[in-house]
Formats: sequence, C-alpha cells, structure tokens
Amino acid sequence: MTAKLMGQSIHYHVDEHGVATITLNRPDIHNAFDDTVIAALTDAFTQAANDSAVRVVILASNGKSFCAGGDLNWMRRMAGYNYEENLRDSNALANMLRTLNFLPKPTIARVQGAAYGGGVGLVACCDIAVASTESAFCLSEVKVGLIPATIGPYVVRAIGPRAARRYFTTAELISAKSAHELGLVSELVEREELDARIANLVKNLLRNGPNAMAEAKRLVLDIADREIDAAMIADTSERIAQTRGSDEGREGLSAFLEKRRPNWIQ
Repeated sequence: MTAKLMGQSIHYHVDEHGVATITLNRPDIHNAFDDTVIAALTDAFTQAANDSAVRVVILASNGKSFCAGGDLNWMRRMAGYNYEENLRDSNALANMLRTLNFLPKPTIARVQGAAYGGGVGLVACCDIAVASTESAFCLSEVKVGLIPATIGPYVVRAIGPRAARRYFTTAELISAKSAHELGLVSELVEREELDARIANLVKNLLRNGPNAMAEAKRLVLDIADREIDAAMIADTSERIAQTRGSDEGREGLSAFLEKRRPNWIQ
C-alpha cells in the first residue's frame, strides 16, 4: 500500500512485512520542512502508530540531504509572527517530534546526507539511526538568533548535556564520525551500504514480539535517568509479570520451549 500525504512532500508506504517507510520528498530544498510538512509528518507518524499491521518504521528522505531543518520561506513568514502565532507554530513542531519519539514501534532513521537544525531532532527522536559516512550534522539555530528548543530534550538525551552545551552554542559542523561517537548515530556505513544494513536490522526486529518491542521501548523511556528506588523496582516487577501473562508472552515462551516459530513471524 502506498499513500501520498500533503501532495508530494511526504511519501508513506507500508510493505507486505509491515515495514512503514516515511520519506521526506523535497530534495530540491534539501528536505527542509515548513508548517505543512510538519502537519504531514505528524499525520504519517500517527498513522503508523495506530496501524496494527505496521511493525517497524523507517524515516528516510530523497536526494542528497537528509533534512536541512526549517524551510527558508517558512522562516520568512515566522519573522512576521506575533507571540501567539509563534507559540502555535512551535507547539505543532513539538507535537510532531513527540509523536515520533513516543511512536510505539521501533523507528530507524536512514541518514544519507546532511541533517541540520530540526533534521537533527528527527534523528534524535528515532530509536536507531544508521548514517552514511558522508553525512554531517549541525545544530545551527544560534546562527540566526534562535535556539534548538523543541528538539532540545531529544538531542540532549541522545548526546548528553556536556556535548549539547558545546554544539548548541557553537553551531559547528559535527562530522559523521563525531556524531557516532556522541551517540546521535547508532551505526556508520558507506552510503551504498545503507539499505542493506537497515534491511538486516529490520529482519532482526521482525523476529521479535510486536507488543514486547513496544513495551520494551516504553520501559526505556519511563526509567531513563530515574533513581533506582523501591517504586521503580516494583514497577519493573509488575511489567514483567504482565508481559509473562500476556497472550504474546505465553505464545513466545511456548514457541521457544516447543522449538518452533512464534505466530508473529511470517
């Protein structure tokens, strides 16, 4: 099934294995986004989240660059906004990023080229980022007198506060190698190897229980940076007990003991 959202800017495709690929398709302007594209991305992420047939989500883009952040024409319009208009606009961007970050399916960013500003935020919101050695990153907002506010929570969690304090303020270019070392990028490969590596990751993910992956992702989001106290220990004990008693948990354990494939593997 293929659906095109908001004209030609965003392509949405789900294959027969339940892999949804959401593709930015504005290569002539380096896949920069505006309010219309932000709305289309939010719709696409929501559609993938709510579709039980979708098992994995890949965020990709066409052309040389992954995403250049904000569209210049959109930025020109913003220059004339009042506070209420700017707040409405930024809330829409924040909601799009939140929808991607908390999407209850494994998400993979396919980064073939440059990611600037909000493009870095998209990468940080994905669970896994596979990037080309030709890619580069830049938190460029301060160059035009702005700050990386809505993407900030996700980027800080990806690279840590110390690195964020540097790159948020210097707006210097981050090489693919440095992005990998910082943790923004999960794996680096040659550009021609991107699709093969992502296909291998997808193959591995499709072997796993769909609900278990959603709950495992939620577990990480819920316990990261929290104190390991009695409440957390009780919470995690309850989660594993619920998982063991679920239909998927029972099927998975039975399949393992009976040396057969669980019913979610096609």
